[in-house]
Amino acid sequence: EEPLASNGTYVEFILSEEDNPNNWGAKIVSSQAETITVDIFTPSTCLIAKWAFRVIVVKKENTDVSVYKYNHKNPIYILFNPWCKDDLVYLEDENLLNEYILNESGKIYTGSSTSISGRPWNFGQFETSMLDVAIYLVEESGLKWAARGNPIWIGRRLSAMVNAPDDGGVLEGRWDGEYGDGTSPMAWTGSVAILEEYWKTKRPVMYGQCWVFAGVATTVCRTLGIPARSVTNYSSAHDTDGSITVDHHLKANGEVDRSIKGDSVWNFHVWTEIWTARPDLPLGYGGWQVLDATPQERSDGIYICGPASVSAIKQGDVNLLYDGPFVFAEVNGDKLYWQPDERGVLQCVYVDKNEIGQHISTKAPNSYEREDLTLKYKYAEDTVEERAAVAKANLVGSTRRNVYTPTATDVQFSVEQDSSHTWVGDTFLVGLRVKNNSQQKRSVKGRISVSAMYYNGVMADQLKSEPKLQKVEVKPDEYDGHLKDECMLDVSILAQVKQTRQTFAKKEDFMLRKPHLIAKAPEEIAENEKFKLDVSFTNPLNVTLTLCSVTVDGIAARRIFKQENVLPKGKFATTLVVEPDKTGHGDIIIIFNSKQLLDINTSIPIFVREI
Repeated sequence: EEPLASNGTYVEFILSEEDNPNNWGAKIVSSQAETITVDIFTPSTCLIAKWAFRVIVVKKENTDVSVYKYNHKNPIYILFNPWCKDDLVYLEDENLLNEYILNESGKIYTGSSTSISGRPWNFGQFETSMLDVAIYLVEESGLKWAARGNPIWIGRRLSAMVNAPDDGGVLEGRWDGEYGDGTSPMAWTGSVAILEEYWKTKRPVMYGQCWVFAGVATTVCRTLGIPARSVTNYSSAHDTDGSITVDHHLKANGEVDRSIKGDSVWNFHVWTEIWTARPDLPLGYGGWQVLDATPQERSDGIYICGPASVSAIKQGDVNLLYDGPFVFAEVNGDKLYWQPDERGVLQCVYVDKNEIGQHISTKAPNSYEREDLTLKYKYAEDTVEERAAVAKANLVGSTRRNVYTPTATDVQFSVEQDSSHTWVGDTFLVGLRVKNNSQQKRSVKGRISVSAMYYNGVMADQLKSEPKLQKVEVKPDEYDGHLKDECMLDVSILAQVKQTRQTFAKKEDFMLRKPHLIAKAPEEIAENEKFKLDVSFTNPLNVTLTLCSVTVDGIAARRIFKQENVLPKGKFATTLVVEPDKTGHGDIIIIFNSKQLLDINTSIPIFVREI
């Protein structure tokens, strides 16, 4: 495409001795013999692209005029500049810039609201080819030139380009556990290998799930100079009908009605936040914005989501650009339980106002600790401000107002289960504590069901369903072979009071804890020095682990080491020879995978000394 001055892709300027900030220009800094040093000025709204650079020198001696031309052989990459006060992505805090622009390694949080775990991730935004692939995605996004200097528009289009539907983007998603023709989402240790494969083939990489989409989107944004971080929302709603509520259907006997498809609650969901001003929104709604690259629902006809202002979501202002209702439902939608009555007519039997949107998490800046962002997205549950935000958001949704009719609440219910102390290989116990706060007799009946599930809320095999509210136990031999990627169990409970028709319904997700992966390596090594990495853990299952591998990434060159089978209850131990491919402070990321037990991970810091 021919560069044109009319669309901002061609610029000429004359060498000067004056500064020309926030405009195109050039200033002589120094001159020595045949060498001059020149500063080039660019506007803060400059197009994000690869630019060709040419110098034309006109020499005049008396009446003689000579023209010399120099064409720079390499392209000049112009990016957003978060250190520049005039740039929309300007971020004042140097500590935040160190984390959200410069840090190549980090954590993405997974697990469940009762068992939060940090997954090490190699963002690798300064790796070879990352800049080329990021610019390529902008070029292929279909954005007009006028929009290519705007982080709001670029961020929105990148949320579509990271997923494969519609535009053949970076990643193909898959959630059914069948990854034989690609790579399991659990096996990825960072964004670099994914983006390198995409850059090489220009075809979608198989496969990703939400944390992989978010990790890749975070890498691409940081590469382009946009401050970005991966954010995890636990008990994250997926609202399919735009109602800003989550509908959950039960059978007459209290079991989950799997025949009705629709809304779901993911154990966790990960998206990307970017930092940018929002001159297109009311004052105060700039700052962190949600971009969701996981293909869930269509917006403007394609799988795209955001940027949605976090501050606007907190206030319930969901009618602003972009995709406010969907993001609000993810973090603060009310969950409605529906059950047929004696006539077979669906009735809303319970409203859970507190389940959705828990422990919203990101890695704390310059730390390995978790930072909780929940109160950035919503006011504290059940406060006047939180309920007002929900009411305001529902004005643009289709929530049925009559479901909020008060009912008797003189019986108190609470779920009893401590999954933080239940390991894979242990017996899983769950029950319901019932307390009568009235002066009259109360009769309660109900059911507890336990199922294996995928992390996105899709049910797998039912393990137990018992018409009682005392403790239900699921033994290891009952769930061996049924657990899915994240070792998640779904517990659905329905209890009803005969005298008052008070109903308690709860659907909670629990993650069985995986064994600790122990890794040991030198704290400091020299550049290009190979070193030994010791990795070990104990198999908690009564079955042999097969198709075993250890993946190493981060400051070490990414490599997959095939391993022998691990016997039931046996110890796995191996020593790997690893070589760093960069210098400075960094992390080694280690993940063990097998057919029966996936994603046992850890990371350790290391310093690679230049020689």
